[in-house]
Amino acid sequence: SDLKVTGLDFLKSQNCRLHHTDAYNISNLVVRRGQPFLLQLTFSRELQAPDKLSLSFGIGENPMRSRGTLMSLNPRREEDLSRWQISIVKSSGKECLLSVTSSPMAPVGKYILNVKTGNNIYKPENGEVYLLFNPWCEDDVVFMADEAQRKEYVLNDTGYIYVGSAYSIYNRPWNFGQFEEFVLDACMYLLDKSKLKLSNRRDPMFVSRAMSALVNANDDSGVLLGNWSGNYNNGTSPLDWIGSVSILQKYYKTKQPVLYGQCWVFAGVLTTVMRCLGIPSRCVSNFNSAHDTEENLRVDIYLNELGEKLNGMSLDSVWNFHVWNDVWMKRTDLPAGFDGWQAIDSTPQEQSQGFFQCGPCPLKAIREGDVYLPFDSKFVYAEVNADKVYWVVKKVNGKDKYIRINTETQGIGMNISTKAVGQDRREDITWQYKFPEGSEEERKSMQKASSFIRPSGIVPRARFASSLPAGHVDPKPTVLQETVTKSGLQLEITSKAALYPGNPLELAIIVKTSTPGSWTINLASSCQLQSYTGKVEASLGHVKETVKLEGKSEVQVPLNIAADTYMKTLASVEDEVLIHITAIAEVQGTDDKLTKEMTMSFEYPPITVQMPETAKLNKEFTCAFIFKNKLNVPLDNCKLLVEGLGIFKMSMFDQGDVKPGRIIKSEIICTPTRLGEKKIVAKLTSNQVKGISTEKTITI
Repeated sequence: SDLKVTGLDFLKSQNCRLHHTDAYNISNLVVRRGQPFLLQLTFSRELQAPDKLSLSFGIGENPMRSRGTLMSLNPRREEDLSRWQISIVKSSGKECLLSVTSSPMAPVGKYILNVKTGNNIYKPENGEVYLLFNPWCEDDVVFMADEAQRKEYVLNDTGYIYVGSAYSIYNRPWNFGQFEEFVLDACMYLLDKSKLKLSNRRDPMFVSRAMSALVNANDDSGVLLGNWSGNYNNGTSPLDWIGSVSILQKYYKTKQPVLYGQCWVFAGVLTTVMRCLGIPSRCVSNFNSAHDTEENLRVDIYLNELGEKLNGMSLDSVWNFHVWNDVWMKRTDLPAGFDGWQAIDSTPQEQSQGFFQCGPCPLKAIREGDVYLPFDSKFVYAEVNADKVYWVVKKVNGKDKYIRINTETQGIGMNISTKAVGQDRREDITWQYKFPEGSEEERKSMQKASSFIRPSGIVPRARFASSLPAGHVDPKPTVLQETVTKSGLQLEITSKAALYPGNPLELAIIVKTSTPGSWTINLASSCQLQSYTGKVEASLGHVKETVKLEGKSEVQVPLNIAADTYMKTLASVEDEVLIHITAIAEVQGTDDKLTKEMTMSFEYPPITVQMPETAKLNKEFTCAFIFKNKLNVPLDNCKLLVEGLGIFKMSMFDQGDVKPGRIIKSEIICTPTRLGEKKIVAKLTSNQVKGISTEKTITI
């Protein structure tokens, strides 16, 4: 009689464990390429020598053998040309155990499996097999040798994104959630939407570049719409997300861009997409990140005579921090030596080849100054290496005059940070992006980069500066040097007390001289509130003083801001703001001029999480979130957001207005659905304070 297939078992629990895919919340088989998996076939009778048997795996709308998108595998024939392999492990009675190994270069995506016996075709239920990149397979270009790194960069579904400012960095817990329901399907939908040729889906270089474009909504109605306007009324404020899961689930359900994202949200979602597809990935935070629109390695900063930063004069900007991603791969398209970490960025800043996409760009190319290598290496190089040029705009006879104060060559690209492997702490990876400041290697790298990036002469590049006469231009492109002064002038900015919202800001500018002589110094200093992209939200106050110093000495000039000067702004701005202090000093009778900027973050009372250290699978336990308002101002319109992957879905508690001294407590009853170490993340937002977050670990 005819041989028919009567059943097929994907042996999901066994295969998924071996392929490190057992965490995916999906009923289909998920496997990684280049690694064997088992299938158990049941026939209508015993399999005999003359019987014809073949398995076909097809990907895409029109699978074809000639294009390598249809694999027809016969367990009794020589191996298929496509580098896929199949063999019979054992056959007894009506059952037959097969081993299938996909090619380590197979296109990633959903394959439909059919089994052919003679003229009969069997289409199994849930017959779509998801095939992912395989960092465990030495022949895969995403191979990562270190198991601890694979655990962190592929399998960890929680982590931190580092934010704040260069001198006060703090972690924002983030749930990547690459294994949650519909997240893998959302990634498959994005792959289809990317219009990548199936042959290009073999290569993480093409896939990561396409995903950097699709995570923002700018030209392809991708996942997230960016919004830096401060008005988020018709969507979710970027500060109200605590992870990628609800964003990707909503996108997959509606197929419409989700509102709204800013850089850390884009980076969090792109990490989820990369880890979900099997490409090792990490979030990277760059402090004092240059957005150099002209690619001339220079950012101009304009101040008025009080030292207040002028909004909107410069086309360039310095963000207090910017978050992008690194992905791990071999670059088969480049000369040898550029494998390993590659920077990609899905925050829409500049177009690349006509789309808002960025990377992958080898970290080694950035470090060595090889900025001619694809993709977008000039832009990323400038983000971590540009110079800051300070200009003061003075009114002379009713006209604006631009006076260059000084150039800072070491302030950009500081404390580049990511979460450490296997530990809940920050790892500084600045050295992977640049040589030590001032080293011989750094100078060589800078010279090489500068030969590909045309540095313009020193001329103010304000929006209207093109009308300046040519005499204002210093035409020689130069690698700028730190300013050296006669008086040994130095400036430091400090705060004398903790910066709690509702308290006065007690700041001080320390003016120092270090060479013999009597020096008279004009100091102007101002305090402003700004958002993380450097946009000024309010000017709070300034101080102008003339100080006299002898030889090696210093003086402290106080700058105090009363609470009611800034509390209104805090409550009316929907973004988290930072305290920005700028100082300008000029030594009379010399050319000594100097400016110094400092950005500080407000400090907040903590959220406490109360729960047992361990809990049992499918057994209820209670988790309590407690917050005491220790500030001396009320917090209006408080919302508590909580999420625990594998424990409970994201929930929100409306807490109303919380007066000073009041304690709020919210409880959630949870039933864990997954084993292992799990994290619970909580975030409190209010009109005045946006960024209080915490997390706690529990072992299930």
